[in-house]
Amino acid sequence: MNLLLPVNHQTLILSRKTLASSPANSSNLGHRNHQLLSHSCLWSPEIFRGHHLRSRRKIFPPNAGNKFRRFSITGYSELPDSGNGSSSFAEESRVSSGGLQGSSALEFITSERVKVVAMLGLALALCNADRVVMSVVIVPLSMTHGWSKSFAGVVQSSFLWGYLISPIAGGMLVDYYGGKIVMAWGVAIWSVATFLTPWAANHSLLALLAMRVLLGVAEGVALPSMNNMVSRWFPRTERSRAVALAMAGFQLGCAIGLIVSPIIMSQIGVFGPFVIFGLCGFLWVLVWVSATSSTPMLHPQISKYELDYILDKRPGPSGSTAMKLPKSAKGLPPFKVLLSKLPVWALMCANAMHSWGYFIVLSWMPIYFNTIYHVDLRQAAWFSAFPWFMMATLGYVAGAASDMLIRSGFSVTFTRKVMQSIGFVGPGICLLGLNSAKSPSIASIWLMVALGLKSFGHAGFLVNIQEIAPQYTGVLHGLSNTAGTLAAILGTVGVGFFVELIGSFHGFLTLTASLYLLSALFWNLFATGEQVVFD
Repeated sequence: MNLLLPVNHQTLILSRKTLASSPANSSNLGHRNHQLLSHSCLWSPEIFRGHHLRSRRKIFPPNAGNKFRRFSITGYSELPDSGNGSSSFAEESRVSSGGLQGSSALEFITSERVKVVAMLGLALALCNADRVVMSVVIVPLSMTHGWSKSFAGVVQSSFLWGYLISPIAGGMLVDYYGGKIVMAWGVAIWSVATFLTPWAANHSLLALLAMRVLLGVAEGVALPSMNNMVSRWFPRTERSRAVALAMAGFQLGCAIGLIVSPIIMSQIGVFGPFVIFGLCGFLWVLVWVSATSSTPMLHPQISKYELDYILDKRPGPSGSTAMKLPKSAKGLPPFKVLLSKLPVWALMCANAMHSWGYFIVLSWMPIYFNTIYHVDLRQAAWFSAFPWFMMATLGYVAGAASDMLIRSGFSVTFTRKVMQSIGFVGPGICLLGLNSAKSPSIASIWLMVALGLKSFGHAGFLVNIQEIAPQYTGVLHGLSNTAGTLAAILGTVGVGFFVELIGSFHGFLTLTASLYLLSALFWNLFATGEQVVFD
């Protein structure tokens, strides 16, 4: 419990913990408090019990203070007056002498920052649903147009051509304008591209490819925007959970797209999913623009306690509630300096391997189950979709475990290396098991475990982007995403040609498993959880 004593229109905030920490200090502070009570403020009866001081009720003068100073044994810091009278003091009473107390589970769930990350999760769900629709529709389209597997891979990879263009430029825009504005424009543009895909497919192959490229360009800003918003809205000890919640939406978007698309296609037509998901994107933009803010300081409904908690937990001097958000980088970032650091290359290689495995599964698993196990399109979608639910679930488990390790005293570097090692070694072993599966059910289990363990990487390299360069989060995410996109293009197109040349998916899965193990080794050698000096 904390006590606020107004003195000459200033406020002394004392915690029970502080008062009880030392008999000498308690006695001196208690004597001092007794003297302070005689000043210009009316107080209800105070009850002194040992070293504890309890206030039943406080009445402050109408003109009490434009500034409030928080005192402790070690010093004080100034806070602006919220203008809410005694209610502001009630919220201040939740502040302890050493800083804000930890966030409870209930406070976390009902907080404004969780509402922000929930909206980010919905955006990423739409992002993945819009891109995964083509992996379902490609089967009837290939039959209609007589496309080979290699050409089908080219059509699916056209999304990645656009995705290759935007991450670096999008990251720079995110660093300059903030994640809210860039995410809104990104969702709006990719929803237009999704909505117009049926028209483009009926018009010409060139128009279809153009819409897929535009979709990729717009979606390239999604993850940099998410990381930017998380770094602004969440303290360091909650960022793994925040990223896990947002990425859970990303994975569920895959499952929703794979499961719902065949159902919509059977009811409305082949292009029905594009229309439905496009309209959902327009609705999301309206809610996002009207209900969120770029930073917690600009949010009209955030409580003072939550705002102080977010700022107090940022890296900096102990108890500094005035700690500011990371400054946005202005002008061109120092690309040469960024690329000279091995931790940056560790991030880029990790993202490249993550994207290689991710897009192979995303683009080819329906065809894999259809080709290897001869299941129909709807069954193939179900077998391909179920592992994404596991990825969303274990992704949050990984985030919570990561935050717990850091709060328990383990270094950030150690935590990120452990999480990413699980995210690489686990899927590599599972893909080897997938090669030996004799039925679609067993294959789906191996795939489910592979993607579930893969999600631990979200508490590895994906959060690490915010840690090594908070001032360049957007552009660093853009660099790593570019490496990931190049790997995804190579992998997505390579599967088609590999299967045509070799006649089997198994060899490619073995190659991917080997790359996972090599990437884990590189990450553990060069990654760090500490901020890297770039300027």
